Amino acid sequence: PPPQFANWGTSFQKEAFGRKPVNTAAEQKGNTMKIIVDAMGGDNAPQAPVMGAIQANREYGVDIILVGRGEEILKTLADNGISDLPSGVAVSHASEVVEMCDDPATAFRKKKDSSLTVGLNLLKDGTGDAFVSAGSTGALLSGATLVAKRIKGIRRAALAPVVPTGNGGAVLIDCGANAECPPEYLLQFAYMGSYYAEKVLGRPSPKVGLLNIGAEPSKGTTLQTTVHPMLEAAAEAGRINFVGNVEAREAVEGAVDVIVSDGYSGNIFLKTMEGTGIFLAREMKRMFKKSLVTKLAALLVSGGLRDFKKLMDSNEVGGTALVGISKPVIKAHGSSNAYAIQNAVRQARDFAASGMIESIQQNIDLMRLDPPMASKE
Repeated sequence: PPPQFANWGTSFQKEAFGRKPVNTAAEQKGNTMKIIVDAMGGDNAPQAPVMGAIQANREYGVDIILVGRGEEILKTLADNGISDLPSGVAVSHASEVVEMCDDPATAFRKKKDSSLTVGLNLLKDGTGDAFVSAGSTGALLSGATLVAKRIKGIRRAALAPVVPTGNGGAVLIDCGANAECPPEYLLQFAYMGSYYAEKVLGRPSPKVGLLNIGAEPSKGTTLQTTVHPMLEAAAEAGRINFVGNVEAREAVEGAVDVIVSDGYSGNIFLKTMEGTGIFLAREMKRMFKKSLVTKLAALLVSGGLRDFKKLMDSNEVGGTALVGISKPVIKAHGSSNAYAIQNAVRQARDFAASGMIESIQQNIDLMRLDPPMASKE
């Protein structure tokens, strides 16, 4: 280990500070899921990523590799009363941190010893089964694309959060990774979103809708009117359950399991939902504080209010899947607390165990346009 760790007690597993942590529980048992966590990513690092990962280790029995500045990771553990690394937890030292002010397109290359770059290389090498980071979205997208690589044949990776809807949540793909999209991107998003809803969320024959301003096939821009017949053809062939265009209102009400969109429109949809949730929560709080009667009413419906808050709380989901990459990658929110990271690790575990990536690889030829029709990279 680096010399700065020499003062830490021998009870710490210092041998785990190497590039590839050794002697972890996963290697001993040979079958435990191992999740790599960026311990330096996010507004609340290293406290939130470290303790969230420790909680996930306890709750879900997954092995954890914490990647980051070893001394800070160990200090965080010590500050929380943990003097020994729990069974199945290892630390891989990385001396640099990708900051939010860094250029996302080049940060992972310039900072080769950053927690983000080291973590993605561990994922690429097969040292772990999935990677979780609350760091820079742009840097994670660029790094995952160039280090872990896209699935062969997938033209662009997409961010696919599960947004709260009337049917228990829907996959929104894309929500901002690709602001401008040719038709083939959306065709692939529809397939990937369908596989995610089926394999990860457990939705048999998930309903796929194309986000649009009206239900008629003629509605929308050239992008939507071009993609619509492609998705119809995929549905007629029995490859996806495409149910047509879906307006934002119907999507929120739960009309579909997968909402297909270009990243520009999808991000507006997502941010509108987030803002609406914050607005409703604030207005209800103000309403119930008006008088003694309304305060008593709040007590009577407190259970329902807690359920509503939980429904709209992004911490409950954990993060957003980066689909189209050859290895499972989860982007946690930058402001994630420890509970959110714990759920992001659970999400990464489910993603890695789902077989979704294998489904995409096996069906990639169905997701591509004929060469003369394909758009250029």
